[in-house]
Order: sequence, then structure tokens, then C-alpha cells
Amino acid sequence: MLKTKKLVKIFRSDEVETMALNNINLDISEGEFVAIMGPSGCGKSTLLNILGLLDNPTSGELFFNGTDVSYFSERNRTKLRKNNVGFVFQSFNLIDELSVYENVELPLLYLKNSKAERKQKVMEVLDYMQIAHRKKHFPQQLSGGQQQRVAVARAVVTNPKLILADEPTGNLDSANGEEVMKLLTQLNNNGTTIVMVTHSPIDADKAHRIVQLFDGHIVTESIRKA
Repeated sequence: MLKTKKLVKIFRSDEVETMALNNINLDISEGEFVAIMGPSGCGKSTLLNILGLLDNPTSGELFFNGTDVSYFSERNRTKLRKNNVGFVFQSFNLIDELSVYENVELPLLYLKNSKAERKQKVMEVLDYMQIAHRKKHFPQQLSGGQQQRVAVARAVVTNPKLILADEPTGNLDSANGEEVMKLLTQLNNNGTTIVMVTHSPIDADKAHRIVQLFDGHIVTESIRKA
């Protein structure tokens, strides 16, 4: 599904040049669950942003389902993201002024689904996430675990082929974090490809494969034993 070749990302300012990614070669197959680990500042989130078509590399190649998308325009990246990629962030990124239902509905508005289609899809995913009873509540009325359930629901409501999760349990206690990992594992078992950045060895152990980054390089890759 995803393939990078000699991927490089350099951030430049007037005085400083920082190489965030250096010669990244990575293959992620459809249906895989891959965890990306490493110390803070090693390039994990930068790599996730490029894999999720939020940014372009400085050099190198990125293939999405066999198509070279390395230097797509923002418009083309947005179009591809809308139909194929869901995001789950550490900080939830819910809109406080919108209800649970409205937050989950938002990606479907961008896809211009009909009102009836939106209602059916939103309620199906809220039921799946066991949060339907909170549909009229606002984010600040929910616990952290409930907010992350809503964020996962929003990520999957369009039935994306790929979910990118950036520290999805980072703001949660252990019990709620475990519940979110169960949800991601269940989605993966149902065929969704998941790439997750995490500092947690416990969360990473749920993945099929662990990729370790250090100073912008891949230093090890390990297959998790079943």
C-alpha cells in the first residue's frame, strides 16, 4: 500500500537546516499494522505526515497503492486523503463547538454525502465505537477516553483504507489507552491498514511490525511474534 524510496525531508529556516528524515526506505503492505518508535525528535511524526499526504518530501519517492504521489499538489493530496486516509491524533483534535455527532459527520460533509447517507454512516460508527449514547454531547462533556473514541469514529466513518495514528493513547490513562488499542486492533483485524507512532512498548506490541527511527534513519525493523 505504501512504499518509500530514499525519502528525505529537510526543514530550512534563514539560519538553520535540519534533516528530519534521511534515506528512508519502507514498505507497508495492505492490511498491516506497523508501529513507528524512537526518541523525541527522531522524525516519527514527520514520516507519518508524509505517509498521510499532509506534506511532501524534500527528495525521494512515495508510492500510494502503486501511484507515485511524491510531489502531488496540495489539491491532489487533499483529494487522495479524503477518500483513503483517516487520522487519529494524541490531542483528539475535536471541534469543541460541534457535538459528537457533528464531529464524526464532518468528513462526510467534505465528501458531499447526502443527509440520509451521513446519518446512517455516523450512527453505524458511533454504535461500533459504543459512543452513540453521547451523540448530542460536546467534547468537553466527555472523558479523555470517550473523546478518543469519537476521534477514532471520525477517522473511520469514511471507511478509509489507511489509518494513521500519532500517539493515540498519549493523553489517556492505562485503562482508556488499552480500550483505544483494542479498537485499533479490531479495525486492523477487519482489514484496515494502520500505521501508528508511539512511545509505548505495550502499544507497539499490538502491531505486526515495529520500525525504530533514530536521527531520521530507520535503525531496526522487527516482526512481532504471534
